Amino acid sequence: MARQYTLQRPSAGPEARIDFAGELNAQQCAAVMAPPGPALVIAGAGSGKTRTLIYRVAYLLENGIAPSNILLLTFTNKAAREMLDRVANLLPNDITGLW
Repeated sequence: MARQYTLQRPSAGPEARIDFAGELNAQQCAAVMAPPGPALVIAGAGSGKTRTLIYRVAYLLENGIAPSNILLLTFTNKAAREMLDRVANLLPNDITGLW
């Protein structure tokens, strides 16, 4: 007798999920919700690149990617701390292990 299994997305818990379409413009939302894997995003000054990166990390975490599997790079330690703080303020999740 064969068993049937159904794959389900991990439960996000009682916390409200982020409304990405409501928080971002169409181009930012497309970059945030791009299929898993590397993505190249080219944008000009003041276009919301950092905001898009922060929301991409939040999107990955909401979809079950472990923080230890995410590497977020920037040029200075100050900017790196700010990006980690912004991710932490956006989500109730524990982001310990986010690189």
